[in-house]
Amino acid sequence: MRLGGRLAAAIEVLRDMEQRRRPVAEALKDWGLSHRFAGSGDRGAIGNIVYDTLRRRLSAAWLMDDDSVRGQAFGALILEWGLSPDAINTELTGDRFAPEPLSADELAGVQRRLREQMPDEVRADCPDWVVPHLQAAFGEAWAQEAAGLADRPPLDLRANTLMSDRETVLRELGETGAEPMRIASQGVRIAPIAGGGRHPNVQAEPAFQKGWFEIQDEGSQVAAELAGAKPGMQVLDYCAGGGGKTLALAAIMKNEGRIVAHDSEKQRLAPIFDRLRRSEVRNVEVMARAPELEPLVGSMDIVLIDAPCTGSGTWRRRPDAKWRLSQKQVDQRCREQADILDKASRFVKPGGRLVYITCSVFDAENRDQLEAFAARNEAFKIVDHVALWRESFPDAADLARVDARGGIRLSPALSGTDGFYFSALERAG
Repeated sequence: MRLGGRLAAAIEVLRDMEQRRRPVAEALKDWGLSHRFAGSGDRGAIGNIVYDTLRRRLSAAWLMDDDSVRGQAFGALILEWGLSPDAINTELTGDRFAPEPLSADELAGVQRRLREQMPDEVRADCPDWVVPHLQAAFGEAWAQEAAGLADRPPLDLRANTLMSDRETVLRELGETGAEPMRIASQGVRIAPIAGGGRHPNVQAEPAFQKGWFEIQDEGSQVAAELAGAKPGMQVLDYCAGGGGKTLALAAIMKNEGRIVAHDSEKQRLAPIFDRLRRSEVRNVEVMARAPELEPLVGSMDIVLIDAPCTGSGTWRRRPDAKWRLSQKQVDQRCREQADILDKASRFVKPGGRLVYITCSVFDAENRDQLEAFAARNEAFKIVDHVALWRESFPDAADLARVDARGGIRLSPALSGTDGFYFSALERAG
């Protein structure tokens, strides 16, 4: 397929999403099933246009002065693919599967807009009601940070030190352009793709099958390192999900001590078993039922809560989610987080640590939760997060927003990670 056919297909998928209010992954999958003639390269390029359009919906519509999915898709090609309006029209000429090329008026309008300064509320590419949340979290940098959440994401990997190391993984993936991460000590990064390209299928690599590395965002890796786990400790991963942080903690602990992986939604734990086997992790017990945890009350060195949240920090990877999110959902998540904090804190032993993490950038889910929990639980004291960050990552002082009592925040624009929040409290001995 030429660019015109790919663009037309992307517009078709976007219209399907708009009309049927369905997730992007579902819409793309259905399109692929009903258009089996499209090769993997075509499907990848179509997916890129769709995702770019969702990431840059407001700025693309502003550029085109057209908020239809057609206008947004054309705008995404200009903003993200680096194509000029004239180059797009040249590509569409003679392609019977292409949408209508840009008209003379559209071409003139785009050229005019390209000379103008894009307003902050446009380049932020987020719903209007979210802006106060971002301003509270990032201050004057809110528009820059919001725009970072609309960038294409890199592919992040973690070397599994139980079986390999970062240098070995980098050699194995040399053809992919993989580089060491700036913050995470065992992190490997493959840069964001350009245009219609695709990231390499690293799960097909022999090194992945051997368990030498896992796919994990740098922010998640950093959070695991900050938790303070050491060999021989007793650790409860209370919201373990698919086990990303569980595996990272097991490597940090060198397979010594004990990690209990739990999740209230047991179906989320399903992937963890294969991951544990492939990574040769031997110090993890999976407990899906809450009553199984009762013998652990007051006995754990670290209780880690990777809390369910809005996922606003992951909008680079899930751009459709930001347009579906509502304040009602934020409020619901906040209630769930407070309840989880209260329940999980029972397992921390005197002198132990309670770690609270989200992949959200909203203060309501982060700092506010930390402060509220500390206020209603006098036995827990907030750690000095400035000292913790300096001790853990002395060479990355400027790559996080750190508040001694407010926690540690990572973000795409500043840190190069997904949006992550980390905080910790210690229980009085």
